[in-house]
Amino acid sequence: MVVNMDANNFCISNTQLPCFLMSVPFFMSADVINNKIMQEILDALEPEERTINIDRALSQFQELYRFISSKALVYLLPSYPGLQDQTYVANLGIVLPHLTEPTVVISNYYSEVRRNESEVGREFFQLMKFTNVIDAPEYFEGEADLKYIRDNVYCGAYGLRTSKNALDWFEKSFEMKVIPILMEDPYLYHLDCLLLPLSEDSVLACTKKLDRETQKELEKYVKIYDFDYNIAVVAASNALVLGNYILVGTNQQTLNNKQHKDHQKEKDKLDFLEKLCTKIDRELVIFDLSEFEKSGAALSCLIMHLNRKNYYSVSRFDEVY
Repeated sequence: MVVNMDANNFCISNTQLPCFLMSVPFFMSADVINNKIMQEILDALEPEERTINIDRALSQFQELYRFISSKALVYLLPSYPGLQDQTYVANLGIVLPHLTEPTVVISNYYSEVRRNESEVGREFFQLMKFTNVIDAPEYFEGEADLKYIRDNVYCGAYGLRTSKNALDWFEKSFEMKVIPILMEDPYLYHLDCLLLPLSEDSVLACTKKLDRETQKELEKYVKIYDFDYNIAVVAASNALVLGNYILVGTNQQTLNNKQHKDHQKEKDKLDFLEKLCTKIDRELVIFDLSEFEKSGAALSCLIMHLNRKNYYSVSRFDEVY
């Protein structure tokens, strides 16, 4: 693998490999409930099942990590005791790909139990020699709430975990356009619950949760593949595009228990994504992430983009390797 770097500063954006950040869930727990999905999932479990099984979580994480690292460069953020949700690095911040200088904005968490994660992230990016490591001055929960489209265009959520003031600050501070999307549904508490960029020219979006004006603005830049609210609430868009693949999590136990209220929704989600992948010439890869669902989390929560090279085809990966 050839990586371009100068004598003074290594820049992740110089490599042609997609680069991501993940964090091993050594200290993950469900001690503090901080979203409605988490509450309902735990309430439906027997008391002895509500505790995170760390061994099982590590095994599930390793399967996902093994696949992604076979196609990309993956950095691991050190895990710290007492940070129950640190493995969900999509909320840690956002690397701004439209800027020429390596710039990351560290989150200002709305969720109180997660606020100490910011210091760990800040130290990591400083060690990585990012030119600009900036703290968000307003409530902001990372790339889970701010999606890069292309050029200097982004979509940003506000209303639940990220404030409208934060989106305005991004526009003014970094010469970027942010299409604001109001979030009010407690089951879709981050933007990745209803929108997934598929390429530089297309997104998957639950248009039921977009007002007409927002949808029209978004359509100026991308083609929208619509999907139903009933599969949005079971994380249809909480996925990762990686070359020719779309990676998504599921709960094998849910699929095997037809009495579960979300069984049909989960089946419909996977059927829809299979059809979407056929339409856009991608392959769906499914991972069992049942332990992470106890946090009300899904696959996209476990990954932070360090660059935006993940839209290239697998043949591009093979060329780099």
